[in-house]
Amino acid sequence: MTTAARIIEAARACLLADGYAALSTRRVAEQAGVPLSQIHYHFGGKQGVILALLDHENRQLVERQVRMYGADTPLWKRYEQACDFLDDDLASGYVRVLQEMIAAGWSDPQVAARVTTMLEAWFVVLVQVAEEAEERFGSLGPMRPADVAGLIGLSFLGGEAVVLLGGDAWVPRVRGWLRSVGDLIRQFEER
Repeated sequence: MTTAARIIEAARACLLADGYAALSTRRVAEQAGVPLSQIHYHFGGKQGVILALLDHENRQLVERQVRMYGADTPLWKRYEQACDFLDDDLASGYVRVLQEMIAAGWSDPQVAARVTTMLEAWFVVLVQVAEEAEERFGSLGPMRPADVAGLIGLSFLGGEAVVLLGGDAWVPRVRGWLRSVGDLIRQFEER
């Protein structure tokens, strides 16, 4: 494993344990078994290494979504798979990293620009799926495919944030709300 890859993996572990605000590049370097100067050499500092981590994971997951939505199965089944992926992404820590960087972006325009660029890749996939739905079902009512994609994408982002806040009562409610969209898609598809 390269030095940069070791640093990214160590940063991931530290971020999940401590959160972005408490993340220490010194601790990341110790966890990676490299001198602190290597973090600055490869990534420029704390922000750079976390953005590299998020970018790496984001690319992999967007590619997974493209493959999954490209399958020749009913659209509602693909949407259910996307809901299942949410559970995987929560367990892997990706959602936590993403939400931590969204929060960091509120006060740092550079982070905000990078994170919104990464999020745009998800919305591109969702727009393509909504366009497929429009082709298959006809009109989406008063909404354009981009509107439907935006609502679904924002529902997942908001749902992820609420799930991370905790509270046993919220987790099943959020999952149920997201899955209810799959039920709606299934009704359109089976009529």
